[in-house]
Amino acid sequence: MRAPTVTLLRNQLAQRRNDAILGFREHLRPELLLTALRRAVDHTLRELLRLYPLPAGSALAAVGGYGRGELYPYSDVDVLVLLREPPSREDSAMVEALIAAMWDLGIEPGHSVRTIEDCQREAANDITVETALMEARWLAGDKELLGRLCAVMREQMDAQTFFQAKRAEMQQRHARHQDTPYALEPNCKEAPGGLRDLQVVLWMAQAAGLGSTWREIARTDLLTAAEFRALRRADMAFKRLRIELHLLTGRREDRVLFDLQPGLAAIYGFEAVKNRRPSEILMQRYYWAARAVSQLNIILMQSIEELLFPAPDDQVQTIDDDFCVRRGRLGLRRDDGFERNPALLFRAFLVMQEHPELVGMSAQALRAMWHARRRIDAQFRRNPVNRHQFLQILQQPRGIVHALRGMTMLNILPRYLPVFRRIVGQMQHDLFHAYTVDQHILMVVRNLRRFTMPEHAQEYPLASQLIADFDRHWLLYVAALFHDIAKGRGGDHSELGAQEVRRFCQDHGIDGEDAQLLEFLVRQHLTMSMVAQKRDLSDPEIVREFTRCVQNERQLTALYLLTVADIRGTSPKVWNSWKGKLLENLYHLTLSALGGAQPDTRTVLAQRKELAANEIRLMGLRDESRDAFWSQLDIAYFLRHEASEIAWHTRHLYYRVNSPDPVVKARVLGQNEALQVMVYTKDTDELFVTICRYFDHRALSIQDARIHTTHHGWALDSFIVLLPAHEKDYRSHASLVEHELHEQLRQAQDHTYGRPAGGVIRRSGSRRSRVFPIIPNVELQPDERSTSWRLSVTSADRPGLLYSLARVFAANSVSLKMAKILTLGDRVEDIFIIEGDVLGHPRAQLQFERDILATLDSASS
Repeated sequence: MRAPTVTLLRNQLAQRRNDAILGFREHLRPELLLTALRRAVDHTLRELLRLYPLPAGSALAAVGGYGRGELYPYSDVDVLVLLREPPSREDSAMVEALIAAMWDLGIEPGHSVRTIEDCQREAANDITVETALMEARWLAGDKELLGRLCAVMREQMDAQTFFQAKRAEMQQRHARHQDTPYALEPNCKEAPGGLRDLQVVLWMAQAAGLGSTWREIARTDLLTAAEFRALRRADMAFKRLRIELHLLTGRREDRVLFDLQPGLAAIYGFEAVKNRRPSEILMQRYYWAARAVSQLNIILMQSIEELLFPAPDDQVQTIDDDFCVRRGRLGLRRDDGFERNPALLFRAFLVMQEHPELVGMSAQALRAMWHARRRIDAQFRRNPVNRHQFLQILQQPRGIVHALRGMTMLNILPRYLPVFRRIVGQMQHDLFHAYTVDQHILMVVRNLRRFTMPEHAQEYPLASQLIADFDRHWLLYVAALFHDIAKGRGGDHSELGAQEVRRFCQDHGIDGEDAQLLEFLVRQHLTMSMVAQKRDLSDPEIVREFTRCVQNERQLTALYLLTVADIRGTSPKVWNSWKGKLLENLYHLTLSALGGAQPDTRTVLAQRKELAANEIRLMGLRDESRDAFWSQLDIAYFLRHEASEIAWHTRHLYYRVNSPDPVVKARVLGQNEALQVMVYTKDTDELFVTICRYFDHRALSIQDARIHTTHHGWALDSFIVLLPAHEKDYRSHASLVEHELHEQLRQAQDHTYGRPAGGVIRRSGSRRSRVFPIIPNVELQPDERSTSWRLSVTSADRPGLLYSLARVFAANSVSLKMAKILTLGDRVEDIFIIEGDVLGHPRAQLQFERDILATLDSASS
């Protein structure tokens, strides 16, 4: 029989692959495609061995996923060349020729060449090798040799050691994926709740002799019929998703990236519904499936552990008539306890909180709870006992976050609060939330809990101090649960959420001031952040307006605590010490106003000057030296800068009031969190553009800008800037910024513009902002109390955005008086106080707005 050529085999393999994919598109059965692709490669490899034979007496085996009989469209093909003895030079040459030919076929081999002794040694040292060899499958060559290897590996297998190693491996893998199945770009294979979690259970069960497929395991007591069906559904769902990712990208891709989510949603046939993109529906389905896998993974792993490590019956300790302790975990005294009395579902979490020595729930309790979750119906929700117990869970001194997370994972909380179920796994494409809505809510609760813990007092000094004196602080956890619960419905989620929390209060017997507080917090949970970060706190009227909103000290304190927890729960990139200081300032200003100290410009001015003067005296400066500099500053300067900033400016400028040379100073803020940069130089039309151009070239993100012009025409500008994400050493950058920006300004005075030393650092906008863009918005309104105008812009962030806006200002002869730069992840909401003749002429003003909008459009494109 004539041997085929490599070219012919490659064409035949490609045809078989195409036929298999067409069959998948017709029937959408993942297992058929995975099997068809495996068979195609099996056939091709056996044909290839006619051209490139194995060394005499050896065997070719499929291992890993390929050995298991599953081959994804662009996965590696893992093979083992098993030799009777170490390879000779001729053997090595034959194997190398075979592997090279596999590459020529378009197969990406993951190969190893070992003897049985090599396999034993490698498996003993590496759990990954031992796992791959568990699934070895004969392809060609000496079948008896491979049988001996399998027998040796079975004999070498220690089920207990294997279980512990795989569990540790899984914990490390979960840690690499932030220990959550709710990542916005999850890896459907490796992330918690993904395919690998299912495979780990199969491997553990196989090692324990319980079977190697879900059907075989279902014949044991390890799986119930309902669990088997749930696992099969999840298994097929994740296999199909991984297949679709490979086919969509044309490569081995297991991450559900932002760029791919719209395409995947189209493949699955999801269509937009009211206020929700198809990709959001797709991802919510993903998270629901991942949650189910996580639930069953925990239950089955604990069940296997209890089989492999049996505990004596006398170690069971009774807690009460319903609960006991097994192996340090909470157990049920009757397997059908939750079915007989559904109220025990909440009672179980209370018992866990009351017994901190417990390390979790037993597999028996988790399984019973998972099956009994359907008993949470309208009657359960109306039961006064259950309502009382739910509030008790929030009122306990410990374990609140752990209880809420467990209740969410086991689908208890979403069933008890149907409004919460709607936001489980719901994505937020506002470019600054890094978590799904339900996970963000739990993060806010966690942050509020941390305020109560002494070990976090240094991290949250004011919040920790305030919550210690706050009566019934468990109400804040209720507010956190409801503050974003109406996300995704359309309309004002704050107002809709306030209506939901009002119903919750009525149902749970919360009334009077407590109910009023909760409704206020949910309705106004965004207000303090917006006022602190987007309004001019030096304006007494702004403080008076906010004071009228909060009404009393209790509501002010509660709103401050919720706001800090909320911002810190959006994304690691959003919070910084500068935003924390703004919130603290607003809190203290409002507290003074509530106490009767009505904000007054003259009072604030006198206090600010006195505090700054005291600091300056401590530096050893005479009042006359200070006054020479202060005489050039107007009231607006003192109102817009804190005493410490005024003292810092004075220290460096008192002897350089008329300096012809630019002065640039920088200092580190907070715990190495930001850089404050002061610029003092003769004012020019291009000054702001020059400064922004430098920050842009250095990839420094401007968070706040305060622009001031002295009586004698010098600019005194102050900026808060952040380093790029990969840079952390603010201290070393302070001196670099001082030197380079000074040179830029000096060259600008000489009209010899240059770029910063060290080259240009550029960054592109995020993928997320490109896939889920926000519509740019521009609002220009006159300031009723002055000749200034208030320009509000909202857009996706990108490097150089402020520089581009500055160029528009300069081109239209618009001068900047103050800027409030609010950067929320990949989204910016900036406020500029501007002046210019062009703003007083309707047609010219309209063109200016168009220029701004064009700049924002380029940021979002």
